[in-house]
Amino acid sequence: MPYRFLDVNGLRMRIADQGQGPLVLLCHGFPETAYSWRHQIAALAAANHRVVAPDLRGFGGTDGPADVSQYSIMHLVADMVGLLDALGEERAVIVGNDWGATLAWQAALLRPDRFHAVAAIGVPMMGQPPVPPTRIFPQTDDAIFYTLYFQQPGVAEAEFERDIGLTLRKILYAASGDAGPRLEGDGTPNPFAMVSREQGLLAPLPTPDALPSWLSAADLEVYVAAFQASGFRGGLNLYRNLDRNWEMQHAFSGLKVAVPALFLVGDRDVGLQIPGMRDIIAAMPSLVPLLRQPIYLQGSGHWAPQERPDLVSEALLSFLKTL
Repeated sequence: MPYRFLDVNGLRMRIADQGQGPLVLLCHGFPETAYSWRHQIAALAAANHRVVAPDLRGFGGTDGPADVSQYSIMHLVADMVGLLDALGEERAVIVGNDWGATLAWQAALLRPDRFHAVAAIGVPMMGQPPVPPTRIFPQTDDAIFYTLYFQQPGVAEAEFERDIGLTLRKILYAASGDAGPRLEGDGTPNPFAMVSREQGLLAPLPTPDALPSWLSAADLEVYVAAFQASGFRGGLNLYRNLDRNWEMQHAFSGLKVAVPALFLVGDRDVGLQIPGMRDIIAAMPSLVPLLRQPIYLQGSGHWAPQERPDLVSEALLSFLKTL
C-alpha cells in the first residue's frame, strides 16, 4: 500500500494515495483500516482516478485523541474536509463501508460543495429517530445489543485486545458471507447482534478452521499490526458518540442528500438481519433523491469491498462514469 502521512485537522493521518485524475475518497469501517480498500485503490487508480484511503481517527496509523467526545460524526466529516484541503483538492466522490458509509452519507449531506457524489456500502441513509439511539437498542437480563456493549470505555477493549489476531479472525469471518446464508433461524453467526452479559461478544462466535478465501494470512497480519498500534479504542469511541451525534444532527433535520448517490449491500450482510432494514433501503429516495437503483451483491457479507472486490470496483467505476 502506498502510504504516506499528512497533518489533517490537528491529527497526523496515514493515507494511501495512488493514481491521478478526479479524486475518490474511500472511508473504511470497524474493525478495518484503509487496507480494506486495497483492491479498489488499484482498480480505480488504473481507471484514471486519484484514490485516497485514510485510516480514520483512532485507527491504525492515524492519531487517536484521548477524549471520547472527539469521535463524533462531525469530527469525522471535518477530518474529510481537512483531508481535501491538505491534498489541495476542491472536491471528491466519497465512498464508505460500514462506519465509513455513515461518514460518507453525512459528508455528502453537509458539504455537497466538497463531496459532489456519494457511494455507501452496507449502511443506508436513515432518518432521525425520535429518541436517542441507545434508548432504542434491545437488552434483556442475559444479553445486550452490541452497540450498548460498546458504550462503557474499557470493557470491549479488554476483550478485543486480549488476542488481537483471534478477535479479527472471529469478527471478520462471522460477519462475512462465508459464515452462512443468514436465513431466519439457520444459526449463521452474527457479531453485531445481542451480546451475552456473561460471556462477552467473542466467546459465542466460531473460530474458523481456515481464513476465508478473500483474506490471506498476510492480509490478516496487516490488520493485526494496525490494531496492535492503535488498539480498538478509536473505533469503539465511534459507537460511544451515537447519542451525541443524534443531538447534533437535529440542526440538519429535513436536509436531504442532494448529490448523485449509489448504495450497495451484500445479500448476506448482517445489517439485513435488522427488522425493517429492507424497508429502510426501499425508502431511501425520500432522503436521497438522486439515488441510483440499490445493488445487492450475491453471496457477500458485511465486508463487500474485500469479499466481492471485482463487483464493487465495477459498480463504483460504472457510477463514476455517469457523473
